[in-house]
Amino acid sequence: MNTAKNLYLITALTTVLFSCSKKETPAPTKTDTTTTPPVTTAFDINSISDTYADIAAFTYYPKWTVYNVHDPSIKKFGDYYYCYSTDVAFGTDVRPGLQIRRSKDLVQWEYVGWVFSSLPAQGSAYITGKGGTPYNALWAPYVMKVGSEYRLYYSLSSPVARLSVIGMATASSPDGPWTEKGLVVTSTNDASIQTNAIDPTVITTTTGEQYMYYGSAWDGIYILKLDPSTGLAASSGDKGKRIANRGFTGGKYNGNIEGAEVIYNPDLKKYFLFISYDWLQTKYNVRVGRGDSPTGPFYDYNGHDINTNEDHGPMILAPYQFSNQSGWQGTGHCAVFDNGSGQYYMAHQGRPGINSYFMDLHVRKISWTTDGWPIVSPERYANVAQTTIAATDVAGTYEKITLNYHVVPGYGTEQTNPDFQVSTTFKLDVAGTIDGNAADKWTFTAPWLELKYSNGDNYKLKVERERDWENKITSTLIFTGLDNHGTAIWGKRKQ
Repeated sequence: MNTAKNLYLITALTTVLFSCSKKETPAPTKTDTTTTPPVTTAFDINSISDTYADIAAFTYYPKWTVYNVHDPSIKKFGDYYYCYSTDVAFGTDVRPGLQIRRSKDLVQWEYVGWVFSSLPAQGSAYITGKGGTPYNALWAPYVMKVGSEYRLYYSLSSPVARLSVIGMATASSPDGPWTEKGLVVTSTNDASIQTNAIDPTVITTTTGEQYMYYGSAWDGIYILKLDPSTGLAASSGDKGKRIANRGFTGGKYNGNIEGAEVIYNPDLKKYFLFISYDWLQTKYNVRVGRGDSPTGPFYDYNGHDINTNEDHGPMILAPYQFSNQSGWQGTGHCAVFDNGSGQYYMAHQGRPGINSYFMDLHVRKISWTTDGWPIVSPERYANVAQTTIAATDVAGTYEKITLNYHVVPGYGTEQTNPDFQVSTTFKLDVAGTIDGNAADKWTFTAPWLELKYSNGDNYKLKVERERDWENKITSTLIFTGLDNHGTAIWGKRKQ
């Protein structure tokens, strides 16, 4: 079922020539690797651009910072947030081993190096032993700390559909060195019902149990019980069971589901399962379900088990476009993590509309609705000071994005259009009306903005200050939330 995806990933995540069918975006020409690296200068947030062809050559890897990031896994260890990501780069071959970055503030990142110096021997041996040849690239890592031990889970696949493996390595420092400890779960190209063994994430429960969630396409997202003492499967050879699936559109199955991430929110006493839908270069978007148990069931906004055959919401992140920028697509495969004090963030790749072969690290602040659903900022995190906001500050003209979405079953061949959700303009009048319509009202009780329309649509949106990245403005008002139908609504003050 995901043969097309495996064929795409041969090029997309190893040589980064991205031979998909998006004709208006030609594959980048490989860049020279002999140029002298640029001189390091003081950090300037305005220097972060959407594209980075000038430093794409492998020689420049110390300058990649937020660039060439795909499938990030981020955790805070000590004073630093560490980011581990897929072997991928724009316009150049990249050595295998999983890229490592770190940051103290989630804004300024430094390139640290790699987890491995080559493909892990155990994962490679499994694929070779099954008659395959492993890709020269590792995908979608997951990192965690158990006691004093750091554990790194990696994905290794092959051109043979579903011949994949998730392995684990350990270290005494987040910088490494890392040592292989074993294989956690595998998948093969046979008649068995099982998902593709890539894209791991792990949760430790309040009682100390550990579960891995993994999978891409095929039979959806699986959950596998681990042995907390080793980090490997509690029962050798166990594949786990399916916990999330998608549905049908016009009788055609939507198999494009992957990239799970799971967290436990102790304030809400709920487990949250984040999942990415659709094609990684264009329509990639993030959905979320919640449940009382790590083993499920997880429920969507409408109270439906996300393991049933339908597309589930809320969708809290999707391709979007504010004015004065080409838009961001491929906004999926998220990492969800906290700062140690209860503030959660979401990190993911973003591909600019002007050229979808570039991959930038996006980090967004997560907030929670009053009824307990996660919502993300419409703007990337920039550590902006959160000063008091009054109702008089809120009145004004805004760009608003409604994350509606047109479902197109398929993969890269079918999903060539990112379906950008484009901003529209509306005004919050000083008199408390919307766009001068006396029947449409707004009120603000910090931090919540409520919009009530005469047609029955109601929005409850959290207002904060954040950087306007499109216009390079240090601080502006933004809002995020869900309407009464579970649709995500974003906005920012119009410049």
